[in-house]
Amino acid sequence: MGKALRNIGVVSGVTLFSRVLGLGRDIAITSVFGASAVASAFVTAFTMPNLFRRLLGEGALTAAFVPTLQEETRRNGDEGAFGLVGEVANWTLLLTAGITTAAMLTLGASGSWGPALVRAGCDAEKVGRWVQGAELGVWLFPYMVMVCLAAVFSAALQTRGRFLEPALSPVWLNLCMMGFLGWAVWAGGAALGNGMDAMHWLCAGVLAGGLLQLLVPAAALWRLGWRPRSGLKASAGVRQIARLMVPTLFGSAIYLINMTVSRLLGLSLDDAAATVLNLSARLMELPIGVFAIAISTVFFPQIAMHAAAGNMHSLAKDYRHGMRLIILVNVPAAFGLVVLAEPIIRVLFQRGAFDVKATELMIPVLGVSALALPFLAFVSLALRAFHAQKDTATPVRAALASFCVNVVASLVLMRFAGTAGLAMGATLAVITQAWFLQARLTRRHEGLGFAHLGPHALKVLAASALMAAAVAGAWAGWVRVMGRGGWHDLAGLAACIAVGVGVFAAAAWGLRVEGREELTALIKRKLKRSG
Repeated sequence: MGKALRNIGVVSGVTLFSRVLGLGRDIAITSVFGASAVASAFVTAFTMPNLFRRLLGEGALTAAFVPTLQEETRRNGDEGAFGLVGEVANWTLLLTAGITTAAMLTLGASGSWGPALVRAGCDAEKVGRWVQGAELGVWLFPYMVMVCLAAVFSAALQTRGRFLEPALSPVWLNLCMMGFLGWAVWAGGAALGNGMDAMHWLCAGVLAGGLLQLLVPAAALWRLGWRPRSGLKASAGVRQIARLMVPTLFGSAIYLINMTVSRLLGLSLDDAAATVLNLSARLMELPIGVFAIAISTVFFPQIAMHAAAGNMHSLAKDYRHGMRLIILVNVPAAFGLVVLAEPIIRVLFQRGAFDVKATELMIPVLGVSALALPFLAFVSLALRAFHAQKDTATPVRAALASFCVNVVASLVLMRFAGTAGLAMGATLAVITQAWFLQARLTRRHEGLGFAHLGPHALKVLAASALMAAAVAGAWAGWVRVMGRGGWHDLAGLAACIAVGVGVFAAAAWGLRVEGREELTALIKRKLKRSG
């Protein structure tokens, strides 16, 4: 388990850096474009290639590829494994290039169908936002090809215990987007920064980042001995991956599918909705990406190895271990986001074109979205437990239930609560998916049941509630004494976070919450390395 913790430390550390860069990227974008129609159009357009990336790359392909590659390595060694990597890469290139070409041709025709919709009686303002999003989608869809190929190479590296290069992948994207946008604003001034020219530079940054995301893991795999191969061979491994992938496409990407539905509905709602939903999701990605995804990434190869050996006892043990760590971090993170939503938004985003009105719109959206955080983190590992056992049908059924709840709830709630209603629908969908998956795991094996995690979860909830009360009181006291705005918000937020961490740590030790020693050891190791 020490090696697993070291790998979690590597992935979580790099992912933290990546998420902070991603947050910086969104701060830069909102300061230039605000919560405007063009910002929402970009968010929606960028969601589409990301949806296919999750469908064909990081989600379904990785879930099918990792167990198959583990088996191929055991049977035929490096030669067989590298051959399978080459075959999968070639098929991925063919499929994603075809989808990208079709999507670009379809979206490129928006200039003709937009006026037709207006003549048919559709609202011109809404149609304008949709057409603008389609035009940006033409720029952004080639990103999908590069990032799906990068997912193939990253999955291959993970099966060999190499987690650094895959974890660095989003770093290149964030650096390129910030660099290209910064150049556009610096070279063109404020007028350019608020127009489509700067947005086109931002799209160019996405493509440059995608290229780096592809080249870095490919170079690491090359150093391990892999070489690309030509041809489209349908080997037994490729056929097995295809059989596992097809039903997994929907199940693995349901969160992003639901997010896409919310943003598309938001784009028809008003100028700011898609942007606000995106920023709320970004803030949630910090605790999810830093720890939940890191744990799932590191534990997945181990769980897949236990499943391949038929060792359900060890599989259940690792599953519970990972889930305890996920709950320990993400439950208090959700409480903190709800209580400190207002100062967090003001400190991070309220500047430039992002005004007070946008902050007020985002506060309830972030609060509602944060409630989904523990369930979303829970799902990230629960899905791995099914994929390791090559069960793709159950995640699909869970995803279908989640999708139906999201669509129905969003359409109903957005009428009464606007953008917050869309966030409510997405939260209910995640809760539905988490309940469905865990109920099926409990039926499958007693060791996977939530009964083993229930006492731990209750202790974490109690510690988080104490923390939330302390933080709320500290923030109210700070505002009463020091006031709001500027450095007062930043200093008060830092002080409240410190209070929250201290109270939660004391409560966790007092309640003897499981996993606290491992988390402390991980933090100490990071501090020692920094020293």
